[in-house]
Amino acid sequence: MVSGKGGTGKTSVVAALAVQAGRLVIADCDVDASNLHLVLEPTVRQRHEFSGGKRARIVPELCSACGACEEVCRFDAVERRASGPRGDELAYIIRPLSCQGCGVCAWACPTGAIAFEPMVNGEWYLSDSRVGPMLHAHLEAGAENSGKLVTVIRQRARGLAGEEMVDLLLVDGPPGVGCPVIAALSGADAALIVAEPTAAGYHDFERIADLAAHFEIPAALCINKCDLDAEVARRLEATAAERQIPCLAHIRYDRAFGRAQRQRQTVVELEPQTGAAADLRELWQNLQPLVANSEHTLPVL
Repeated sequence: MVSGKGGTGKTSVVAALAVQAGRLVIADCDVDASNLHLVLEPTVRQRHEFSGGKRARIVPELCSACGACEEVCRFDAVERRASGPRGDELAYIIRPLSCQGCGVCAWACPTGAIAFEPMVNGEWYLSDSRVGPMLHAHLEAGAENSGKLVTVIRQRARGLAGEEMVDLLLVDGPPGVGCPVIAALSGADAALIVAEPTAAGYHDFERIADLAAHFEIPAALCINKCDLDAEVARRLEATAAERQIPCLAHIRYDRAFGRAQRQRQTVVELEPQTGAAADLRELWQNLQPLVANSEHTLPVL
């Protein structure tokens, strides 16, 4: 499940599909701002640290204060400080938030005083939810390599689906078209694009559709909050048709989504007869041929 932009309601749609699917494995690949757990309330079964890179650290007792590290650092991460009892000596430190983990300082240090160590960027979890096993993660604020963490989540989820002999792997992808989205789409059998009828939503639908086409992943469209702007909704559907992307559902704007989220439920669980819930049931039915016609055993939507 991808959207091209944030705020389209993708996670709400994913959760609503998951509760209709029966047995499945679900993965929240929006590691920078995961929120699927807020609705599905998973119980963590396993917790694993994630290291997305390395960070430099000066070992004071080995440092000769030659300044070589400061000279080669292009990120201004090395700071020179006064040291000693009278403040007439030099010492160097590396500011962790400025260090980009390139390792040039460690290469340039003549005394081997710079430790270049893996750093923990976040955690990933294997949990039990009411819809089945769930893989999700937390990336620290400002941490890098979210694409690498997405790959860890996706690969572990695919492996778990095989172990559990489950036919459906449902992935809640991150917004945008960057590295994390590409990592989430890798190996997918199909992509469901959730778009909103706004100027930004239309623009970003075209970007994510281009990305799916580039990787030759069959795509389908779901227009969420379709009654926000009927004209843009028609443009979205027309553009999708030109790209041979079927539009599987129009989900109307419904305040039931907010009521359901406050009770940590999906809209199809809380108010199954409401307009949006009916639209989501129709979406699930329309997705069946896409799932059934997959060439692989583990469809990813």
